Amino acid sequence: MTPGPSRSPAPETRDRILDAAEGLFVEHGFEATSMRMITSSAGANIAAVNYHFGTKDALIQEVFGRRLTELNRQRLAALDRLQAEAKGEPLKPSRIVEAFFGTALELAADTEHGGHTFMRLLGRTYTEPNAFVRKFMAEEYAEVLERFLGALYSALPDVPREEILWRFHFMMGAMSYAIAGTDSLQLFAGSFDDADPQRLMPRLMSFLLGGLRAPLAEFAQGAVQGGDREAA
Repeated sequence: MTPGPSRSPAPETRDRILDAAEGLFVEHGFEATSMRMITSSAGANIAAVNYHFGTKDALIQEVFGRRLTELNRQRLAALDRLQAEAKGEPLKPSRIVEAFFGTALELAADTEHGGHTFMRLLGRTYTEPNAFVRKFMAEEYAEVLERFLGALYSALPDVPREEILWRFHFMMGAMSYAIAGTDSLQLFAGSFDDADPQRLMPRLMSFLLGGLRAPLAEFAQGAVQGGDREAA
C-alpha cells in the first residue's frame, strides 16, 4: 500500500501553544505566566515556542490576534449593515450597543472552541494591562472605537461626548467583569447557580442599555444647559 502524504504536526503544535498560553494568562496573568509553564501545558518544548513565535510578547500578540482581529471585524461589519439600512439617519443607541457588545457576548458564549476563555482573558486585560498589551490593544481597537463612538455621538446628540465616553467606559467594565465569571459574586452571595454563558447576554444587554439611557448627572445637565446658553 502506498503511504499517504505525511501530515505536518506544526500547525497542531502551534495551536496547542496558543491554547495553553491563553488559559494560563487567564489564570495567572501575563507577568506570572512563564514560558516553561506554557510549554509544559502544551506538551511542547521551548524550541517550538521560539520557532513559532520567537518571543513572549509575540506569543501574547498572537493569542489576541487570532480572535480579537476577527471579533472587531465582525463588529464593524455589523455596524456597516446597520448604517446601510439606516440610509444616513442616526442609528438607535440600542442597535449600536448590540452590534458592539452583543458580538462579544456571542463569542463569550462559545465554550467549545475557546471563545469563552478568550473573552475572560480580554476582560482580565482591561483590569491588568501590561505596557505591551496596552499598546497592542490600542492599535487593535483604534478603528472600531472611532466608528462606534461616532455612531453613539450621532445617536445621542443631546448627551455630552464626555458623558458618552464615560458611559462606554462603564459598559466595557461591566462586560469584562461579568464575563470573568461569578466567582467574585459567590464570595458574598453564597451559591450562585447561573454558570451558563448563554444566559448572560440578555441580562447584561438589559443592564448596559439601562446605563446608556440613564438620566444625565446633575453636572452633565449643567454642561448641556450652559452650552445651549452659549449657542443662543
